[in-house]
Amino acid sequence: MKEIVGVRFKSVGKVYYFSPGSIKAEVGDHAIVETVRGVECGEIVIANRTIEDNQLASPLKPIIRIATPNDMKIVEKNKQREKEAFNVCQEKIAFRKLKMNLVDVECTFDNNKMLFYFTAENRVDFRELVKDLAAIFKTRIELRQIGVRDEAKILGGLGICGREFCCKKYMGDFQPVSIKMAKEQGLSLNPTKISGACGRLMCCLKNEQKAYESLLKITPKVGAIIVTPDGDKGRVEEVNLITGKLRVKTDKSEVPVTLDRSEVKLLKDAEIRINREELQALRGLEDK
Repeated sequence: MKEIVGVRFKSVGKVYYFSPGSIKAEVGDHAIVETVRGVECGEIVIANRTIEDNQLASPLKPIIRIATPNDMKIVEKNKQREKEAFNVCQEKIAFRKLKMNLVDVECTFDNNKMLFYFTAENRVDFRELVKDLAAIFKTRIELRQIGVRDEAKILGGLGICGREFCCKKYMGDFQPVSIKMAKEQGLSLNPTKISGACGRLMCCLKNEQKAYESLLKITPKVGAIIVTPDGDKGRVEEVNLITGKLRVKTDKSEVPVTLDRSEVKLLKDAEIRINREELQALRGLEDK
């Protein structure tokens, strides 16, 4: 067993474990820690607790100290520096005529490094830009190209549901989302209907998948052969997984009837399949 504390460096970001040593930390405190990027200040979101050794991927680095009022002043100064660096970088991008979109700037607590996050459709030669920025800020400069999902998480916004993006509000890490999920949830495979503001599949498809998987286990699928309460054999033509209502065409009638899944007996279930044309047309929506 190892004692740990959980530290987060962004409001909705991944939680990293550190060794508290003799420090008793409380949720909401800020701590100064050493990371692979340098010395940084993060918020404690998990107070002192013990976990199994096998839950740790690597040896824990210790917390340097709980942040002091002076440390928090440095954090505020760094935030102002980041805003200035953002504006300067945009000017230099325009001057160099680079085809890239600056998204965010981060400065480590010790001012040892500044990180500039950007998106671009193609590879960008930013060597001259790095030289420009290093000459101005007198520190190490790192430019990182990120995907459109990461851009949406950083910038935030409102989804088609009218609520804040899931990735911005509570998701620490992105989960893989597939076209198969949209198909199993009975959604129209129209890119504008199943993609978010980032242009990729909506994260809520993953959030709701377990519920739909449970419903699929107890609901005949489209194409399934069933027996109605009257003893007639029929084929399922349409399914509403949420309500459990089935539209069934029986052998004895040309007019489909609506039945509840609890009223029918399943003889042979069908499979949900995605044809090659659909998959090829929508493949790009799964990318990051």
